[in-house]
Amino acid sequence: MKAKLGYEEFVRLAVGKLRLENYKGIHSVFSGFNEAFKTYFEGVNPIEVTGEMARQGKIALRPVKGGVMLYLPEDGPQYSRGDLALMKMGLLEKPKDRGARTPESV
Repeated sequence: MKAKLGYEEFVRLAVGKLRLENYKGIHSVFSGFNEAFKTYFEGVNPIEVTGEMARQGKIALRPVKGGVMLYLPEDGPQYSRGDLALMKMGLLEKPKDRGARTPESV
């Protein structure tokens, strides 16, 4: 039997294997990630774990309808949607280097 993966290894494997061809991330609910995480880690809350991983910069999260998109840090959105809107409006020249939003910023 294989040794049990840690949280970070599990998330990295899930993002790599569950994402669809044209996407760099996975939807936490529609991909089956949340359910698989709870099963594999015997009831541990994936929202708390992925939120902490995002705060540590190990993954990037972006809130979407019905859940969040999970990305590896190197594949995550470069700017928040707010920064992109301000850039299009000509009100922001160079956005702050914030990366994707974390659950606290929503």
